[in-house]
Amino acid sequence: MAKNVKARQSAALATPTDLGANATKDISGGLNILGADVLALWMKTKNFHWHVSGPHFRDYHLLLDDQSDQIYNMVDPIAERARKLGGNALRSIGQIKRLQRVLDNDADYVEPQDMLAELREDNKQLAKNMRILHEVCDEHNDVATASLLENWIDETEQRTWFLFEASRRG
Repeated sequence: MAKNVKARQSAALATPTDLGANATKDISGGLNILGADVLALWMKTKNFHWHVSGPHFRDYHLLLDDQSDQIYNMVDPIAERARKLGGNALRSIGQIKRLQRVLDNDADYVEPQDMLAELREDNKQLAKNMRILHEVCDEHNDVATASLLENWIDETEQRTWFLFEASRRG
């Protein structure tokens, strides 16, 4: 009985794909890093949503709520795509912390304009990182992941644009 449990725990994933082992490793690894970034950006966006204040409170609060929902909607498709390729998905907060490139903001108070600027730059960097992963997908002829990335890049560029416009001084 114990032998069967150990064998199952160490068994390699055998998800059928024609992309090959290198594609599985490269793309699912990239998706896990992207997933960590997306979860970190979601948390930061929610943090700022919960803590924004000032004369534009309502507008910023609603904007950040909409953006956090859009960001969170990427999480499951990212993880499931990694699994479809035969890779693993994220498993823990610790793994997210090790992989994330989006920096946390634990400050007690952040000026609303600084919140928008920080999220704008984070979204810009996320789009850049997704383009890099898209290149990896192109190298391995993974059109399905590339297609997902193209939509997410467009959404991320829209968030960047909205954050830019909302932070302009009239």
